Amino acid sequence: MFEPLKLVYRYRRSGEGQNSGCSLRAAQISGASRRVFTHWIPAFAGMTMVVMGSALATQAWAQTYPAKQIRIIVPFPPGAFNDTLGRTIAQKFVETNFAQAIVDNRPGAGSTIGTDIAAKSPGDGYTILGVAVPFAVNASLYAKLPYDTLKDFAAIIYAGATPNMLVMHPSVPVSSIKELIALAKSKPNQLNYASTGSGTSNHMSMELFKLMTGTQIVHVPYKGSAPALVDLVGGHVMMIFDNTPNVLPHVKGGKVKAIAVTSMKRSELAPEVPTVDESGVKGFEVSVWFGVVAPASTPREIVNRLNSEINKIIGMPDVRQRFVNSGVTPVGGSADLFADHLRSEVAKWSKVVKATGARVE
Repeated sequence: MFEPLKLVYRYRRSGEGQNSGCSLRAAQISGASRRVFTHWIPAFAGMTMVVMGSALATQAWAQTYPAKQIRIIVPFPPGAFNDTLGRTIAQKFVETNFAQAIVDNRPGAGSTIGTDIAAKSPGDGYTILGVAVPFAVNASLYAKLPYDTLKDFAAIIYAGATPNMLVMHPSVPVSSIKELIALAKSKPNQLNYASTGSGTSNHMSMELFKLMTGTQIVHVPYKGSAPALVDLVGGHVMMIFDNTPNVLPHVKGGKVKAIAVTSMKRSELAPEVPTVDESGVKGFEVSVWFGVVAPASTPREIVNRLNSEINKIIGMPDVRQRFVNSGVTPVGGSADLFADHLRSEVAKWSKVVKATGARVE
C-alpha cells in the first residue's frame, strides 16, 4: 500500500534563507508514493497539452471557417416556406461572400429522413438543417427515431413564425368554425383533412382541434404542402390547416375559402379571417415556427458564427419583406433562445400526442 504523503509547512522569518514568507517542503514521500507522484505529473501535463492543443486547433479551424460549400438540408419538398427559408439563406451566403451554399431537399417520413441525414453528418459546420414544428413533434409522435431530437442537434437560430390557416374546398358547406364543428359531429369520420405528413404542424393543428371540440375527422397525409394543396384545390380532400404563406395565394385566387387562423391574434395579411379562439374554441393556439440547427458536435464557435451570419440575413430589408409577404414574422436572436424554444415545443407537443393517441410506429 502507498504511504500517505505528509506535507510540513515551515515559516521562515525575514532574512532567513533567500526568500521570506511561507515555504512548503515534502517531509516524507515513500518510494512507491514518489513513483506515483512523479509519473502523475508528466501524465497530467500531457493531458493538459492535448486539451490546449485541441482548443487551439478548434479556434484556428473556426477562424478559417468556412473553407468550402455549406449544405442546407431541407427535409421537405420544394414549394413551401421551409424551402424558401433554405434557399434564401443559401442565396445570401453567396451574395455576401460568406460561403458557397447548396439546398438539399430530402423529404419523406414526416421530415425524419432529412433530419436523420443531418444528425449523422459531421459536425464541421458544413451541414445545417432547416427545421419546423415536426422537428419537435416527432420526438414523441414516433415510437422510435434514429436520432435524439434534443441531444443530437445544436440550435443555431429561430428564424420566423406564422400561424396556420384553416382552408376548405368551396364545395364543403361550411363557412365558420361553428358550422364545421356542427357538420363534423353530425357526420363522424365522414369528413377528411389533408396534412403535409404525420407530425407536421397542420396534422397536429387538426388533432388538437379534434381533441378540443370532440370531433372525428379522417386524416389524409401527403408528402408536402404542394401535393396536398393540389388535391385540395381539385376537390379530392376537404380541408387543411396549412402554413399561412402556403395557402394565401389560393385564398386570394378564390380556389379555397379561409375559415380561421391558429394564432391568438388575426393575421395582418388576412385581417378579415377570424382566429379559432375567437370563433368559439377558447385557448386554441398553434404557432408555426422555422429555424436552423446543426449536428450536436459542431463547435460552439462555428454555431455562433452561423447564428451571426443568419441574423444579418434575417435583418436585411429585402429578406424581411420576403418574410412579411409570405405571412411570416422574422424572429432571429441567439442560439440559446432557439434552444429554449425547442425544449418548450418538445414538451408541449408530447402532451398533445399523448392526449390524442396519435402515434407512428
